[in-house]
Amino acid sequence: MSEPASISAGIAERYATAIFEIAQENQNLDSLETSINDLAAALGESAELRSLIQSPLVSRGEQEGAITAIAAKMGLNEVLAKSLSLMAQKRRLFVVPQLISALRELIAQERGEVTAEVTSAKALTKAQSEKLASTLKERVGKTVTINSTVDESLIGGLIVKVGSKMIDTSIRSKLNSLQNAMKEVG
Repeated sequence: MSEPASISAGIAERYATAIFEIAQENQNLDSLETSINDLAAALGESAELRSLIQSPLVSRGEQEGAITAIAAKMGLNEVLAKSLSLMAQKRRLFVVPQLISALRELIAQERGEVTAEVTSAKALTKAQSEKLASTLKERVGKTVTINSTVDESLIGGLIVKVGSKMIDTSIRSKLNSLQNAMKEVG
């Protein structure tokens, strides 16, 4: 991780911890989870919102006014809305994507869940996803949520990342291993 990314992650972690603890204290985690999912969807759909949080050309006041209005319009959780406003005042809105990830991770830990990042050559069917989730649950001992992506360059197989563990059964990696072995021999 690069130094700026590490700094951003650290800032996001501190805000996420504070937001999570307040929501947990108020027994408001479900509302917080809904709000972060809504905010993540809005960030994914709106280039203007991404520009607002990332642009150094937008003043603190403009950022705060805009993010406060957006939070109110979206009906975001009160703690999250106030935190976004504070982040705008402190010029920290650029870490919102990392904040969302950190909050999701904290909520999952609280519920005893873990997220598996799965990359496959073709989209997994519902049955395949369920089978993979149950297999991972047996291995990890926690409920597993699968976040899947498609990468056709894998040719076949899967790459599964759960926490710090990675299982790579893709044909691409097997071909690369074979290529390296052949270079050593020849």
